[in-house]
Amino acid sequence: MDLIAYNQTFENLSFNSNNLQTGEYESCTFLDCDFLNFDFYGFQFTDCQFENCNWSSAKIGSLALRNTIFNDCKMMGLQFLLHTDFLFSAEFNHCNLQLSAFPKMALKKFQFIHCNLREVDFTSANLSEANFDGCDLLGATFEQSNLEKADFSNAHNYIIDPDTNQIKQAKFSSNGLLGLLQKYQITVI
Repeated sequence: MDLIAYNQTFENLSFNSNNLQTGEYESCTFLDCDFLNFDFYGFQFTDCQFENCNWSSAKIGSLALRNTIFNDCKMMGLQFLLHTDFLFSAEFNHCNLQLSAFPKMALKKFQFIHCNLREVDFTSANLSEANFDGCDLLGATFEQSNLEKADFSNAHNYIIDPDTNQIKQAKFSSNGLLGLLQKYQITVI
């Protein structure tokens, strides 16, 4: 794969498979770009930044993301069913990832900052040391997930079953303890 773009800025563009060439993008910035339903087959982004972009319903099965930052992006319905998560490192700030899925992904130390993570599937994901600062996790699924040392202290609306997830040394606020006790149907006063 030949390097397509290095240190370039793409602004206010609506992309389809004809106007963004498959390949490697390094240290590029994408501002206010629309990738709605875009097929990222064969793309690689390294040290890139996406600001206020729409990635909703994009096809990302073979996408490689390395040290990529997403700020204020709409990323609804993404299926992170990547062939390998070895090439996957990203940070999400103020992003809407509602209805997305990260099953079996290695997301150790991932940063989800003030994101809408409603109904996101984290089944069997390794989220050890992940940060969910200010995230809304209403309806998010955590089953057989590694949440050791993860920080939920400023997250809200989560329901996590301590019996089916690894939560050793995870951080929770006292206000969020009900999300850990949900299955017991008890009342805390």
